[in-house]
Amino acid sequence: MYGERSGLDRETALRIAGAFGAGLARTGQTCGAVTGALMVIGLHHAKLKKGDDDGRERAYALAQEFMDAFKARNRSLVCNELLGVDVSMVEGMKAVREKDLFRTVCPKFVRDAGEVLEELV
Repeated sequence: MYGERSGLDRETALRIAGAFGAGLARTGQTCGAVTGALMVIGLHHAKLKKGDDDGRERAYALAQEFMDAFKARNRSLVCNELLGVDVSMVEGMKAVREKDLFRTVCPKFVRDAGEVLEELV
């Protein structure tokens, strides 16, 4: 959706974000819904040329506003904290699969990220 608005076809957008799942390549760090939203903010507001400090500052301000709002809804930006398991460990991924967390819990984070992003972009 956001990729198409910015001139990216679906396949390219999926490829660009392909390593962000499970908190940045299964490290349990920043939630993929958060990093995806930050990419969208960058697509719309990033500094494109030398001297475009206003664009950079606008992108940073929107990114911070997004992260604050997401964290207010979900208490964290960190995948491991959001899921309550350490996805970087074999035992954590086993728990994710057993509890089907990527299907039962993560859609809320994606929805929240989309809602907050729509308010900002």
